[in-house]
Amino acid sequence: MSLRVAVATPFRQNGTSRLEESEFVVSLSLDRGWFSPDQAKRLIDVATREGLLEHADDELVAAFDPSEVTVPEEFVPDEDLLRERSAFERVLDALVAEGMEKHEAVGAINSLQDELGVTIEAAAVIYARREGIDVAELVPIAKSALTADEAG
Repeated sequence: MSLRVAVATPFRQNGTSRLEESEFVVSLSLDRGWFSPDQAKRLIDVATREGLLEHADDELVAAFDPSEVTVPEEFVPDEDLLRERSAFERVLDALVAEGMEKHEAVGAINSLQDELGVTIEAAAVIYARREGIDVAELVPIAKSALTADEAG
């Protein structure tokens, strides 16, 4: 997933899993030239919401091992990383990262949604769990989508 790669890069560059926010921003904006400083801060927000970064003692802490992420030499992140992704998109990314074809995953999730009569987010989470993919951080989002549908 390119979000994970973009987030891992400043940590790998500095050989650590903890950075001051300013170091993270400088790495992505000035050192790499991938984002403006404001965009790099937006990336922090997105990555924090998606569980890739945590704040601790005025530092950013990687919630995964950055040394296990490969950063291809030609890698340049897309600005799409700066937008909030739905639970469905995040599950789909996880499925594709595990080697599933995107169109097959979408078809299976759509079928499950029809079969169970639930939201696309709930169907995606259920499908991923059936496939043995850990999407535990998305379960609350899927549950809230279910209750929002029931209230509406």
